[in-house]
Amino acid sequence: MSFSTAPAPLATLPQALAPQPPVTLLVVDDHTLFRRGLIALLGQDPGLLVVGEAGDAAEALRLAPQLLPQVILLDNHLPGVMGVDAIRGLREVAPASRVLMLTVSEDGQDLAAALRNGAQGYLLKTIEGDLLAEAIRRAARGEPVVSPELMGKLVAAFQSQGAPEPQPAAAASVLPLAAQTPPPPDASAAVAQLSPREEDVLREIARGASNKEIARTLDIAETTVKIHVQHILRKLGLSSRVQAAVYASDRQRAE
Repeated sequence: MSFSTAPAPLATLPQALAPQPPVTLLVVDDHTLFRRGLIALLGQDPGLLVVGEAGDAAEALRLAPQLLPQVILLDNHLPGVMGVDAIRGLREVAPASRVLMLTVSEDGQDLAAALRNGAQGYLLKTIEGDLLAEAIRRAARGEPVVSPELMGKLVAAFQSQGAPEPQPAAAASVLPLAAQTPPPPDASAAVAQLSPREEDVLREIARGASNKEIARTLDIAETTVKIHVQHILRKLGLSSRVQAAVYASDRQRAE
């Protein structure tokens, strides 16, 4: 009697458990020291892979169609062509790439211009490393990401249609980023479900306050603020803090 010595087939991992390929990135910043430091920081995350770097918009426009990164991290203050003015060109040469602004500029017009030109999000360079990594992943999935400190300016940009002279086309490009999910049909009934404290938190969100600022203003714990925000989104049928800010601001104007 003989026995087969063939090895048993290896078990395969379920697709959901299989390792996902890293998000590929092109980093565009004219400050070499910052750019190299940022690349080193991102390199510590196995879920992110920097495939190229550029010091100005012209170099980014040359590299983007060659590298086809999933996300282009783009500074605004670049020599020659400003970052916000380079977004359209980058989207033309690399349509599948998401452009994510990473800048020191807190200017509302820069924010509006970036969103109007097709940026997936707008982040400040003061962002923590782990939050930046998460924002990059969200941007790669097509989700809008904006630094909480700029929420108030985002609402203002949305209401003014993102330009000193409002244009319908500009409004159309800002709207999908700011409010992809409409308020529930019976908005007044949804708002009536909010507790007085949730109403307070919603007003602060409309003002553009961060969770830390809301906690300080209302004299409650920051974790409590996060819970209130989750309840507000669920009760209003919204899916993001940005939508809540726009919704609350529109409601205040209607009142």
